[in-house]
Amino acid sequence: MTEIAKAFEHRKAFISFIVGGDPSLEVTEKLLPAMAQAGADLIEIGLPFSDPVAEGTVIQAGSERALQAGCTADKLFDTLERTVPQLHVPVVLLTYLNPVLTYGKDKFMSRCKNCGISGLIVPDMPFEEKSELKSECARYGIEIISMIAPTSQERISMIAKDAQGFIYCVSSMGVTGVRDKITSDIGCMVNAAKSDAKIPVAVGFGISSPEQAAEISSIADGVIVGSAIVQIVGQYGQNCIDPVCEYIRQMKAAVSKSSLKPL
Repeated sequence: MTEIAKAFEHRKAFISFIVGGDPSLEVTEKLLPAMAQAGADLIEIGLPFSDPVAEGTVIQAGSERALQAGCTADKLFDTLERTVPQLHVPVVLLTYLNPVLTYGKDKFMSRCKNCGISGLIVPDMPFEEKSELKSECARYGIEIISMIAPTSQERISMIAKDAQGFIYCVSSMGVTGVRDKITSDIGCMVNAAKSDAKIPVAVGFGISSPEQAAEISSIADGVIVGSAIVQIVGQYGQNCIDPVCEYIRQMKAAVSKSSLKPL
């Protein structure tokens, strides 16, 4: 069983996202273990990037704060090498394709491996272009997390059959961001993916309240929350650790109300 699979074993998973280096690398180093202790079953870390096309204003602002604070790929990797092996929960890195290519594919994956990164999410890499990173990821044991969206439709089956780790089900059209209501037919997308995939399906984009988390976790294997957490980081800055952890505890409690159905 892979490290990512363990996050979903016998429970619904709460997946929390932060931007690495936001508001500083020092805070990131303290925040990661605190998030795991507060109940995050899997942590997704965004590599700050100047042009995050899939992100809304909240996460864009988080990337800007991290870059202004001096976060670079090398500095983030150095921080993760010290931190991730102590977390006891899997960590997935979200990055865009350009930073990987600029850094060098083999070198990038080697550093991910040394950090203990279990998976990679690349929002601007379509399924059909997965081969761009597939061999390097396989060489270092990094799982590529596939994404499906309301527009995927007939492609869901094809994507699900080849997916690794977990399937990231995008709940809404457009970019990331807190939403009052999830309008897509998540149940249909999740069921379509699970009919062809033998791995968990987690839902993200727009989930922010315990009520939404409980509703989504009743039909999916996991709930992903990013913008709401990054918003807290932006609000509290260097003092964000306690409020972020309190939020995670509330969301984890809501997710835990749903018992895990067999995959």
